[in-house]
Amino acid sequence: MDPTARCFTFERPDSEKPKDFVMLCRTDRVLGAVQVVRRGGETNLHSHPNLDGIWYVLKGRARFYTTGDEVIGDLGANEGVLIPRGYPYWFEAVGDDELHVLQVEASTKPMPAADGIRDFSSDRVDHAPRVRTPGTAYVAPEPPAGGGA
Repeated sequence: MDPTARCFTFERPDSEKPKDFVMLCRTDRVLGAVQVVRRGGETNLHSHPNLDGIWYVLKGRARFYTTGDEVIGDLGANEGVLIPRGYPYWFEAVGDDELHVLQVEASTKPMPAADGIRDFSSDRVDHAPRVRTPGTAYVAPEPPAGGGA
């Protein structure tokens, strides 16, 4: 790993996709990103056994849920939630405004080479079937060719 400090800037993607994932920075143990959600969100209950996550609303509103669709937070700008590793959750954008949510994830084990969010989605445990929003920029990786998991 390169021990050099790095500065970063968030630039809103010029996109009409339901959701964009903008990587800000990362190492093999931590990443920072902004999700720009125009509609939808994380649309199924899931958890990450090796990731502790901080979700912080920069713009718009987000509603976070856990098992049984119990609301754990209805958050506006400058509000956030800590999602500990293994905790089941999902979230959605609420209201008419575009949601910008800062995502900071720390991993208990090294994450593979940088490939956006896809590199740690294999660490994801789905507790309900995934709902894929057509056109979203955040899609889980497909299984490798040949039928592997």
